[in-house]
Amino acid sequence: MAHTVLAETTASVSELKRNPMGTVAAGEGAPVAILNRNEPAFYCVPAKAYEALLNRLEDLELNAIADARQGQAEIEASLDDL
Repeated sequence: MAHTVLAETTASVSELKRNPMGTVAAGEGAPVAILNRNEPAFYCVPAKAYEALLNRLEDLELNAIADARQGQAEIEASLDDL
């Protein structure tokens, strides 16, 4: 059975156990696909890449909210009211 691997770098579970930080470093900042019996089991994602991913997701969610509100009537308020 064929499996899609969504990373350029792969490592086995055994390699990850043997040298976790070396496995992360092998990805050079990108995710590493961890294989179990030649099938992707999970992805090892460096902290900076994970933070960037979460920031991107937050931006997409905020953009969707802004797009949804684009046609709504504006609320008028003065600085004195605030």
